[in-house]
Amino acid sequence: MTDSDEAALYEVVGGVATITLNRPENKNALSVEMVNSIGDHLEAAQSDPEVRVILFTNNGNTFCAGADLKANQPGVTQPAARHSFVQILDDIIESPKPVLGQIAGHCTGGGVGLAAALDISIAADDIVIGFTEVRIGVAPAVISVVCLPKLRRADASELFLNGERIPASYAAEVGLINRAVPRDLLDDEMNDTLGKVVRGGPNALAASKQLISKVPQMNRSDAWAWTAELSQSLFQSPEAGEGISAFRERRDADWVPSSQQ
Repeated sequence: MTDSDEAALYEVVGGVATITLNRPENKNALSVEMVNSIGDHLEAAQSDPEVRVILFTNNGNTFCAGADLKANQPGVTQPAARHSFVQILDDIIESPKPVLGQIAGHCTGGGVGLAAALDISIAADDIVIGFTEVRIGVAPAVISVVCLPKLRRADASELFLNGERIPASYAAEVGLINRAVPRDLLDDEMNDTLGKVVRGGPNALAASKQLISKVPQMNRSDAWAWTAELSQSLFQSPEAGEGISAFRERRDADWVPSSQQ
C-alpha cells in the first residue's frame, strides 16, 4: 500500500491492482491531485506484468462526485497536471487489462462517467447515481462519450435533463453499471467476479475488450474480416495452446494467479 496521504491508494494482491479513491472529505472529487494520482496508478498497473486486472473502489460514502468545484475558483492554486480525466477514461477503455469497479459510494457528474467507463461495475444497492450537471448550469459533456453507448436514447434524455439522482438498482436496469447488490454482499460479489476474470488468458481478455469496443462501430463486412483474422491469430497463439492443454488436462492454465488456484 502507498502512503495513506495520497489522493488515490494503490495495492497489488493476487494479480489485482486496486486503486482506491482516498479523498472522502472532498467526496473523492476529480481534483488535479486526484486525476494525477489515478493516472500514475493506471500507468503502474499497465506496466506491471504481475497485474492481471485493475480494480477501482473508494474510501468514504462517495465513490466520486465529479469535478472539484471548490478548486475551480479564482485564486485557488492548482498543482501541475500530469494527466487529464479524458485521458484516464480513454486509457480505461483501451486498457488491454480488464478494469473493474467496486462502487461503494455515491456517484455524480464525472463519477458516473468513471463508473460507466469500467468494464464491469458492481455497486452497493444503497448508493445513488446522478447526472447532476444541469442543476449547476453545465452539461455531462465529456462523460457522454462513455455513458451514451450504454443508454437507450429515452433513458439518456430523462437522466441528462432532469438532473435527478437514481438508485443503483435503476442505474443497473438502464445499463450504466452491471448490477447492484446489498452492501454486506459487495465484497463477496466483487471477489467472486475478480476470481472469474483473472482465469481468462491475458491476450484473450485484451482481444475480448477490443471486440466490445470496435465491432459495434464497424460495418458488417469489415467486422467479419477483422474478427476472422483476430480469431485465427488467437487460436494459433501460445496462450491458446496452453489454455487448450490445461482444459484437456483438467488443470489451471499457467496464467491463473496462484491465489486463485
